[in-house]
Amino acid sequence: MPMQMGFRWYGLGNDKISLSDIRQIPGVSTIVWALHDKLPGEIWQQEEIEAAVRPILDAGFNADVVESVNVHDDIKIGLPSRDRYIDNYVRTIRNLRPFGVKVICYNFMPVFDWTRSELFHPGDDGSTSLYYQKDMIQDDPKEMADYVMSFTEKYNMTFPGWEPERMARLDELFAAYRPVTKEMLWGNLKYFLEKLMPVCHECDIKMAIHMDDPPWDIFGLPRLLVDEGSIARFLEMVDDPYNCLTLCSGSLNANPANNVADIVRRHCGRIAFAHIRNIRHFPNGYFAEASHRDCDGETGILDILRAYHDCGFEGYIRPDHGRHLWDEKPGSVRPGYGLYDRALGIMYMLGAWDLMEKETKEGR
Repeated sequence: MPMQMGFRWYGLGNDKISLSDIRQIPGVSTIVWALHDKLPGEIWQQEEIEAAVRPILDAGFNADVVESVNVHDDIKIGLPSRDRYIDNYVRTIRNLRPFGVKVICYNFMPVFDWTRSELFHPGDDGSTSLYYQKDMIQDDPKEMADYVMSFTEKYNMTFPGWEPERMARLDELFAAYRPVTKEMLWGNLKYFLEKLMPVCHECDIKMAIHMDDPPWDIFGLPRLLVDEGSIARFLEMVDDPYNCLTLCSGSLNANPANNVADIVRRHCGRIAFAHIRNIRHFPNGYFAEASHRDCDGETGILDILRAYHDCGFEGYIRPDHGRHLWDEKPGSVRPGYGLYDRALGIMYMLGAWDLMEKETKEGR
């Protein structure tokens, strides 16, 4: 199977971008989807899956990749109730099988799915993007959570991992995670995956963990998937071909010490899903998300694409967060998920890939 280009889509009535818009982007074969109204721990029923997937298939795409089936906090914390929620997860995997799903993206981050201090930070060119100001994300998690949730309430636009029902229990969640050390979190992740591997083999569906974003502890909460060493530990911990990675270049390169291309070359066989995102770093440790063009950030996008190509990558790939361009403003676009910059990113990636393919065929 050749590398397949995907595009994340939030579903009918939940995304201002249409499938017909996406259809006009050359090279896109996969719609990356989810049931965004489901809370972590709930079973995805087949009739709900059918309603979400049918428009995707009818538009000529495949629905091979789900992002995400979120993991209940009781599993991450390691509470006695975790087995019930793992059983629900198993039932969801089995319910996804009839619809051709091959990859489930998920994460194991405590409390917050991702963390940013600004959702529409102005850039030099007039675009806006997600932004991380480290001194605003260190003392009071409520301040950051209130900022993100005020946006979702104002524009009626919820974010995966930022469910209002969970954020309303922020104090309770922090108290529940307080005893969970990094080693305990590793153990809880191992327990979860070992329970899932038999059903993953049965259904031919890979579990692909997303990197922690950003790749360091925040607000006293431990983060696991942060660098090459932790990725190697994760893959060795449950050494199974169905235990895979969603390798996110931007999440990893938020720490400029991470060489993402090297990580791709070491672990390409276990990467089921690739996110391509570019990061621009500032001397004070802040960072902003940039266009996918290599020279617009420090992530090494061309080196990363070359690594995937040289390794014969046959998984799924998608442009990750892009800038907000032209008329994409708060209320008209999900932060990071505009149409135009992701479409530009796809064309940039496919242009580089086509050139590498041509060079390979010509023996150069």
